[in-house]
Amino acid sequence: MFAKKPLTLTAIVLSVALTASCTRLPTNTEPQALRPFDPQSTAAEVVAPIPGREADLLLRDFYAAGAVPAGDYEAARSYLTPAARDVWNPSESVLIVDRIDLNTQPGGNNQRRSLSVRGNVIGALEEGGAFVPEAGVYEATVELEQVGGEWRISSLPSGIIMERNELRNQYQPFNIYFAGKSSNVIVGDRRWVYSGRDSLDTVIMSLITAGPSERLAPAVENILPPDAAFTGKSDGIYEFSNMASMDTEKRTQFAGQVVWTLAMAGVSGPYKLNVDGAPILGDKEELTTDDFASMNPQTASNDVAKLYALTNGDVHEVSGGEVTRLEGELGSEGNVSSVEISSDGGVAAVLKNPDNEEEQIFAVGNLSGKKDEVLRARTISRPSFEQNSNVAWVVVDGTKVVRAVQSTDSGDIVSSEVGTPFLEDIGGEISMLRLSRTGSRAAMIIDGRLFIGIVERTRAGERSIVNVMEYATELSGAAVSVDWNPDGSLVVGTSSPDSPVKRVELDGSSVTAYPSGNINGPVVAVSAGPTMIYATDANALLQLPTTGTEYTNWREVPGLQGVRSAPVVAK
Repeated sequence: MFAKKPLTLTAIVLSVALTASCTRLPTNTEPQALRPFDPQSTAAEVVAPIPGREADLLLRDFYAAGAVPAGDYEAARSYLTPAARDVWNPSESVLIVDRIDLNTQPGGNNQRRSLSVRGNVIGALEEGGAFVPEAGVYEATVELEQVGGEWRISSLPSGIIMERNELRNQYQPFNIYFAGKSSNVIVGDRRWVYSGRDSLDTVIMSLITAGPSERLAPAVENILPPDAAFTGKSDGIYEFSNMASMDTEKRTQFAGQVVWTLAMAGVSGPYKLNVDGAPILGDKEELTTDDFASMNPQTASNDVAKLYALTNGDVHEVSGGEVTRLEGELGSEGNVSSVEISSDGGVAAVLKNPDNEEEQIFAVGNLSGKKDEVLRARTISRPSFEQNSNVAWVVVDGTKVVRAVQSTDSGDIVSSEVGTPFLEDIGGEISMLRLSRTGSRAAMIIDGRLFIGIVERTRAGERSIVNVMEYATELSGAAVSVDWNPDGSLVVGTSSPDSPVKRVELDGSSVTAYPSGNINGPVVAVSAGPTMIYATDANALLQLPTTGTEYTNWREVPGLQGVRSAPVVAK
């Protein structure tokens, strides 16, 4: 629950309350400030009060000006009286609301007025531009008075209140990439950067050297020494210092982080990175994404993903309108209830419902060959692979997450329980769990609500899901299925008749509906590929192109018309 926090300015008590169920775990709801990254390099935007503005319109203009951080929020300060400017602290917090509602309180006159401010909180921006989902109600009282014939704000709570539209209009989201804790992978940390800044690339460099957001930190490795710094850009060269202790492997990984972050943000290469005046990788003065191809954060987007369909307990491959039953037990025994298939088509993690048995069987093995049984339980969720297909996760009986690892040498399978401390706080049962492509995040549906957690690797073989937060609270218990899009966003199938399929951004900052003209809830299965989204509704397996199409309706998958199947995009 958000704490009620009274604030007093110039002897006037201002009521600021955030009330509703808190969706962030653990329940630390004091948002940190989003401070200007480099005020000296910010292009000043001319924002000033309109002469003769009415009190309510001036207050609304003030909140719009609060989205401009230039000069320590100088634009917003111009709407305050001199006394209020001295005590107002815009950096105390940055709350994002769906909209701001204003109502004039009774008892005002031509010289003084009080207005009630209200908005539904959807999140907060932390220092460094990380969006944190929140849910609650913001309420405050703001005082205005006449100064030289113009209305000015004389008393208000500290902090910035920003409408969602202003966030979209004034800020842009970018992924800042950090080294994952396993293999040669980089993990995106979504940040919102003010659009009015002169040099996006230097802001990005500052964010990289500052390290990952507090929430993502358990899933990534900050490979920079504590005193490492970005010292500026000169003649097209990004200069860094205090990295002498980094070996070649770490320098290469850091260079890959920088190059891919710049490239994905639209900053053209080639790129020149120097450490203490010398190229970061020895004699190689210019770097491109080709030098770090194995670290591509959107590798899956560049591949053609295979589509499989689970129909009446058998698995089929779907290609070019042709549907082919798989060889072996997956395509012949008719007892498969769920399956995950690796991108190379070599490994399958499968759930089976044997005849006359109450328990389900979870097994892993070659796609067309023998599957080794891992465990049996009353209920088991659909398997989900880590980045490597020799590791699969399932949820057993709704409350226990199990990680099964198959040795690449012996083929032996070792399973262990994943830490789920968050379940003690929110209760409920996990009906679905899907790991992101990098294995750094876990999307879960718990009692119809969507939760995203960070996968912490404490040591080899041990994992925990931490920093769990609820996303898309407006779903109100209607979430049924979920999968990760290649770009890191989520596709969510719901039981809602109005918008059965939703897109949820990586940081939870936005929820949008996919076209819903001819798809009906509940959408019991979804799966996302590089170019197509698949969904099983009450009638059939449907598909929707992700880009480059003029059609807004879902269509039945060619070869499966009239057949209700569950989609399985190879991961």
